[in-house]
Amino acid sequence: MVAPVVAVLSVLVLYPLAQGVYLSLTDADEMNSARTIGANEIPATYEFIGLDNYVDILSGAEGTFYPRLVWTLVWTVTCVTLHYSLGLGLAMLLNRALRGRGLYRMLLILPWAVPPFVAAFGWRLILNDSGGVLNAVLTTVGIPGVDWLGQPFTAKVSVILVNVWLGVPFMMVALLGGLQTVPHDLYEAAEVDGASPWQRFRAVTLPGLRPVSGTVILLGTIWTFNQFPVIAMLTGGGPGGATNILVTEAYDRAFQGIRDYAGAATYGAIIASMLVVFAFFYRRWLDRQTSGVGT
Repeated sequence: MVAPVVAVLSVLVLYPLAQGVYLSLTDADEMNSARTIGANEIPATYEFIGLDNYVDILSGAEGTFYPRLVWTLVWTVTCVTLHYSLGLGLAMLLNRALRGRGLYRMLLILPWAVPPFVAAFGWRLILNDSGGVLNAVLTTVGIPGVDWLGQPFTAKVSVILVNVWLGVPFMMVALLGGLQTVPHDLYEAAEVDGASPWQRFRAVTLPGLRPVSGTVILLGTIWTFNQFPVIAMLTGGGPGGATNILVTEAYDRAFQGIRDYAGAATYGAIIASMLVVFAFFYRRWLDRQTSGVGT
């Protein structure tokens, strides 16, 4: 009964994962990998080198891993925090009796329906320093235009802005569903006991959302940590690599310049390991929180 699922997972997940881990233990690059030139078949000549790639990257010898890691963590924490807080605020607004609520829901969900690469190209036109819509508006009201994508700090602010615009609708929809499962009797009982709106939020809303919140924060962290389209298509990792996160750095190693397949595979293995460790400890922390509430 499970054989078809196992076969599909083996082909689509396990084999590529194993191949990537194996490449990370070699010195494979564009020059020593198997390739075809005209009618000539050139065999692979790369060699097994063990953990040398991991040592070079984690020791800081190659010089880019830790700056990329710090920015990746800042990017992930900032985006997920804004995703959750803005999504929760919008969900609470839409959970009330509100005229035109269906229309507001549809409009707020639209960014989620737009493919990320389309959204990135659209925002690139908006944020362009020459002829961009945002700078045109700023110039109209007497504010000098800003080189949004050409300076390290503004480029980082821009990619965070676009990713938040894309990610808030998912959080809003998920949290809105969670809010609708919280019994209304609990709010009425808290109000009868004299609880303030803030106290009802802390004592009723947040505990009621804990199962949903735990899942969406975990998924949001994984998705944001690996968010490739926004950065790759909005800034290309620039200026000067300032907006490159770990996953875009891995892409650059694999497909830019002399292609370093082993280095890209090593980055991929490190990224996967970090996310697995995070998910493991995060789930354990959630289980302890749930157990504490239950007791």
